[in-house]
Amino acid sequence: MKQSVWKWFGCPGHFICARDCRFHLCTLIGDILVSTVGEYLPDYDVREILAKSKGIVLKGKGDERRAEYMKKVGFEEIGLDRRYETMAFKTTGEVCRNPKCNCGLPTIIPEEIEFEGYNTAGEAAKGHMKICLKVSKKGKRNGLRN
Repeated sequence: MKQSVWKWFGCPGHFICARDCRFHLCTLIGDILVSTVGEYLPDYDVREILAKSKGIVLKGKGDERRAEYMKKVGFEEIGLDRRYETMAFKTTGEVCRNPKCNCGLPTIIPEEIEFEGYNTAGEAAKGHMKICLKVSKKGKRNGLRN
C-alpha cells in the first residue's frame, strides 16, 4: 500500500496512560492501526508517589516541581526496559464519531499483532516507520509477525 494513502492521526492509538505521553505517532494503513507512544510523564499525584518510592525529594511547586522531577527522574518507562513502544492492531471498521472529539480514530481489536520497544525518540520514530512499511507490504494478511 502506497504511503500516500496512509492516514495519520494527531492522537495516540493505544496505551491506557497515553494522555500522559508526550510522544505519539499513529498511522492507519488499510485496516491496521500502527501506534507509537512514549515520554510518559505521569500526573502530579503519581509523580509524587514515584519520587517518594525512589527516595527522591522534590522542591518547588507547579512547573518548578515538574522540572525538578524531570531533572532527577525523567520520563518513566511504559513497560519493562522501554520508554517508547509501537504496537499494531487490526481495526473493527468503526471510527470515533464523538462530537466532542470527532478525531476519526478507528476502533482497535485490543490484541497487538506487532510490537517493538525502544528507549529514544529517534529509535521510536524509526521503529514506527519500520512497522508501517512492514504492514503496508503485507497488506491485510493476518500474522504480521512472520
